[in-house]
Amino acid sequence: MWGLLLALATFAPAVGLGLEAPGASVLGLAPPATTEARGSARGSTPAPQSSPVQPPAGKDNGTSEQHVRIRIVKKKKVVMKKRKKLTHPRPVVTARPPVTTTPAGAVDLPEEQEPGCPPLGLESLQVSDSQLEASSSQSFGLGPHRGRLNIQSGLEDGDLYDGAWCAEQQDAEPWFQVDARHPTRFSGIITQGRNSIWRYDWVTSYKVQFSNDSQTWWGSRNCSSGMDAVFPANSDPETPVLNLLPEPQVARFIRLLPQTWLQGGASCLRAEILACPVSDPNDLFPKAPALGSSDPLDFRHHNYKAMRKLMKQVNEKCPNITRVYSIGKSHQGLKLYVMEMSDQPGEHELGEPEVRYVAGMHGNEALGRELLLLLMQFLCREFLRGDPRVTRLLTETRVHLLPSMNPDGYETAFRRGSELVGWAEGRWNHQGIDLNHNFADLNTPLWEAEDDGLVPDTVPNHHLPLPTYYTLPNATVAPETRAVIEWMQRIPFVLSANLHGGMNDFSYLHTNCFEITVELSCDKFPHENELPQEWENNKEALLTYLEQVRMGITGVVRDKDTELGIADAVVAVEGINHDVTTAWGGDYWRLLTPGDYVVTASAEGYHPATRNCRVPFEEGPVPCNFHLTKTPKQRLRELLAAGAKVPPDLRRRLERLRGQKN
Repeated sequence: MWGLLLALATFAPAVGLGLEAPGASVLGLAPPATTEARGSARGSTPAPQSSPVQPPAGKDNGTSEQHVRIRIVKKKKVVMKKRKKLTHPRPVVTARPPVTTTPAGAVDLPEEQEPGCPPLGLESLQVSDSQLEASSSQSFGLGPHRGRLNIQSGLEDGDLYDGAWCAEQQDAEPWFQVDARHPTRFSGIITQGRNSIWRYDWVTSYKVQFSNDSQTWWGSRNCSSGMDAVFPANSDPETPVLNLLPEPQVARFIRLLPQTWLQGGASCLRAEILACPVSDPNDLFPKAPALGSSDPLDFRHHNYKAMRKLMKQVNEKCPNITRVYSIGKSHQGLKLYVMEMSDQPGEHELGEPEVRYVAGMHGNEALGRELLLLLMQFLCREFLRGDPRVTRLLTETRVHLLPSMNPDGYETAFRRGSELVGWAEGRWNHQGIDLNHNFADLNTPLWEAEDDGLVPDTVPNHHLPLPTYYTLPNATVAPETRAVIEWMQRIPFVLSANLHGGMNDFSYLHTNCFEITVELSCDKFPHENELPQEWENNKEALLTYLEQVRMGITGVVRDKDTELGIADAVVAVEGINHDVTTAWGGDYWRLLTPGDYVVTASAEGYHPATRNCRVPFEEGPVPCNFHLTKTPKQRLRELLAAGAKVPPDLRRRLERLRGQKN
């Protein structure tokens, strides 16, 4: 089951707020300084005040000076003060939601927090839209269902799929609520601002409340003072900020109550909740379904050192069917390791197709990397157990697994961690190059040639050469990209999948390889506890896709006289405007769906040959071999090069050809 991932990553300039560093929490204290505040007479806790946030640089503040009266509640004494205010086209908004005391029915907590609570699942969609509520929303596209960490916006402002939850401007007491549906130990919150290329909106501080019935609420308190905890939120739209609760709370509902937000902006946020499931002693709630895998594999995130160690262990466990090799190095010198799995590792067997999986083109997209590391463990284990499906796969196919095309970017993302890496950090290689867009554009020249009627007589429809600009010494081509291109050119790959990325078009037009891009998950860097379920979600698809290389026709194009294979012979299928070529031994593979096909094999110096080939619905591949006869000119060239005499039949045939030409 393949997940779909919205891959539009937007970067907006950061605006400094002078708040605490991410990960710190301000408990019972107001953010420093104020621009404006509206007091709330509810409760006995002093109200926090808004941060001195300025609009993004380069924007016209449109400020003017005027006197306004503001009302501040301080120890039940009302004081009227005059102060100056800088007005802005959009007013500064702050709000003070009510905070109640702890209800009598609250669940008691152990003194110590369980470390390492995983995300509840807002980002990964384990939490459904129906579990998210809010006090108000500016529009459907800014509803609570969009308040998920790292969710991306559409290109147009006001899109149905916008980049955060945003409360209405007139909502004086906004809140965003998550129903965990089961008793849950809440331990922390991660927030971001609104993802938008048009607006700047983010919450700068918030409070947290909990409930067991969504009616009676209690707040998170400062352990030392007993005051309501006010947590610092964001200072830009994208950087995730983690706040751990002073004490974890067991409840069913959690509510975030924005206190202040960007001057001139709106109360907008994206969030993830850190939470551990707890048992329900009264059995009032249905048990959550158990997630995981029965395969005894290494379900954790592996940095470069751990990945290399794991691949070495698989190789040592299955030395007869594995080989670890490197196709090059990253900009920082990390090797691009490949695991080869076959019954004859290290050599191309005539008639055996080559397939590959590539992951980690974007360094912060970690799921593909871990799935390939899990796949190589699984194939090794099942081969040793004698599983017939895996045995057949590895004896009839040569599989190559590149788990990390961008190891530099991954190391950056790994250091930040799965929840704090954000949408873009680690995406690029160390040079700042997006490898997804670093392969040469072969589509445009091919489309232009097709429009001019030059394909395939003048411009081929396959094996398009690299453009001249791409081969220049000063071309902006990453070492990782060059390594993969050279890898493609060395091995006659037939089928490939990139576990996210756009080199599929390049692969199809520059080589024989049919490639697809697989968008795996809504969560680029899932938590470790989600890896077993992600493996189960994708295991069958990973195996089935490898087996698709057997669908279609295969064969060897040989010289009729010598029976030797002919390299670089062209195999064309009538009605399909894309040809393939033979490998150095003359063997080829052509992926085709069931049906009847007219297939022609041709090579320089040979007469072409055509035959009908049928692909049945049963599992293939179907043999479709060719024997080509040399042209008289080719025979003459070879004889003259060898210093041999020209036989009479060839001499007479050449004379007839000259006569026809005259």
